[in-house]
Amino acid sequence: MTAASDGWTATAGGAARAPRASRPWLLATDTRAVREASLGRFELESGHVLPDLAVAYRHDGPAWPAPQVLVVHALTGSADAAGDWWEPLIGAGAALDTRRMGVISANLLGGRYGTSGPTSIDPDTGQPYGRSFPPVTVRDQARAQWALLDALGVPAIALVTGGSLGGMVALEVALERPGGVATAMPIAAPAATGPLAIAWNHLQLELVERLGDDGLDLARRLAMTTYRSEADFGERFGRRIQPDGRFAVASYLEHQGRKLVERFDADTYALLVRAMDGHDIGRERGGAEEALGTLAAGTRLAAIGIEGDILYGPEQVRELVRLAIAAGVRTTYREIRSTKGHDAFLVEWDQLGTLIAEALEGQQRADRSPGLSGG
Repeated sequence: MTAASDGWTATAGGAARAPRASRPWLLATDTRAVREASLGRFELESGHVLPDLAVAYRHDGPAWPAPQVLVVHALTGSADAAGDWWEPLIGAGAALDTRRMGVISANLLGGRYGTSGPTSIDPDTGQPYGRSFPPVTVRDQARAQWALLDALGVPAIALVTGGSLGGMVALEVALERPGGVATAMPIAAPAATGPLAIAWNHLQLELVERLGDDGLDLARRLAMTTYRSEADFGERFGRRIQPDGRFAVASYLEHQGRKLVERFDADTYALLVRAMDGHDIGRERGGAEEALGTLAAGTRLAAIGIEGDILYGPEQVRELVRLAIAAGVRTTYREIRSTKGHDAFLVEWDQLGTLIAEALEGQQRADRSPGLSGG
């Protein structure tokens, strides 16, 4: 269905206003499937201009003015949160209950699944952009999310959440329009990407640059050793050897590498990894604490760490929380207890459901004094 123009859009500062008469129609809501939106001219931080930004999105549940939740995927994800990677959490009666709220998820700018990126066609050549697609930042990706929200007639969101890269984008979505976000819930995402994660990413980028798809295969195998934990690998594989003589854990990594090559793209992977490397909410904002201070007027931060995460571990998330509290932001900290490592935000459904419920009930909690809690 198509919504009429009596919805609302948002100004750059996040305040709601009536949509312009020049946009008599808004994008379809309650699509219950992934659709592609054409959002027009979009300028990147680099100064490069995309003549017509395409964004793949899915919207489930009622349209504005019902509460709206934005869910942001991680590195190789898609817009299909409700039908794929967060399916247990989205739907009628689920933690994100689509009988009461709208749930929006979009493929990130630079992504593989329907949004403008390296696999898109360059209008100047008629061929896929490939490596010539301009660099993007996490802030570019957050602004593209807002461009979609504007086109959907959503001036403000009750909650923005996501894990890993999705958590980084969630932070930037809130910082882009603090008045338009009630609660930001980044999961396993720091204020800035740390040196160890950049080092792991450097190895992956080198593999992709030198070896193309074979490098993507190896990069994924390397990445999987950072997404899981020693306890998880010990429980699942131990030192078990398969009939062909290979260690079971090695076979698992080979399988993960092959799967990604079959469904993804090496240039896209490299573009998104570089965006993660550049993540720093304090860049050109006077530092992270000053940047977070813009949220103090009304946006709550519900930061989630993951036990045993070696990529963006709890100590990095606690540092984000410390900075937010110092900046006067109403803040809570919780920690997912798991042996799954960084990927716990894709598997620990019961805990995630509880955390989402807390975040959505956060207004009453946030009226108390700011402080660190949980964990």
